[in-house]
Amino acid sequence: MLSKGALRAHLLAARLAGPVATPRERSLRSYRLFAARDPRAMLGLDPEWVWNERDLIALMADKCGVSGDPGHVSGQDVIDPERTLGGLDAFAERLSVVARGRGAVLFGTGHPDRLLGFYADLADALSAAGCSVLTPAQGRCVDITTQFGVRTYNLDYVRGVALVREPGVRESGNETGAHTHSPLPVRVALEGVAEAGGPLPELVIGDHGWVCGAGQLGFDTIGLADVDDPALFVGEAEGRVSVAVPLDDAVRSDYYRPLTRYVLNRACLSQ
Repeated sequence: MLSKGALRAHLLAARLAGPVATPRERSLRSYRLFAARDPRAMLGLDPEWVWNERDLIALMADKCGVSGDPGHVSGQDVIDPERTLGGLDAFAERLSVVARGRGAVLFGTGHPDRLLGFYADLADALSAAGCSVLTPAQGRCVDITTQFGVRTYNLDYVRGVALVREPGVRESGNETGAHTHSPLPVRVALEGVAEAGGPLPELVIGDHGWVCGAGQLGFDTIGLADVDDPALFVGEAEGRVSVAVPLDDAVRSDYYRPLTRYVLNRACLSQ
């Protein structure tokens, strides 16, 4: 079993926490966009409270460990590894609860190139524990606004994890999907569940718009978030996201494997 100390060392060595690759300038830009309620930063969340840039800096300092000084405007951002570990413990507890109840779960990622393996291993473990891993609306079209205009993607699943891919780029089942922050894919997936008359997910697990979009609709959600994605932490502060784990969400995919082992062990789901 991976100890907390060993995982902490890995977080720092892999730059999942500690000094991370996210520039402070990019984080501050995201906070300004969120304060202005720019859809690019909201990820499907409609906050109840008013959040200005200083509020968001204070929140992210509390939730992630970044500098709380508004005058700190350059350099690399920092994530406190203790906050990451605390988030992973809470994440594992939610997995344990849904596994004990054999509930239905929905996985989705906007970072398939980095995080697909992390979620897929969790999906395998929950399925083995008797949970229903939902795969609704497979192949359905999703129109997403990007910096290049509106593009049409298809909803697909790899090992039980939803992602979007451009039509015709690769065959279904391949692990390459598109990076997206949009909440539209999770809305399409949830509509598909409702149309099929199947069980609604007791827990939605993922990142970006998958977490915020589902949380905004009242679903129990947990996920991973970088310091330039304040929406998940605002959702957690307002009670619409159950757990937001602060970490760098764009390192090499194999660097997340120790996190998978740790979470599964904590949730008593190791196979």
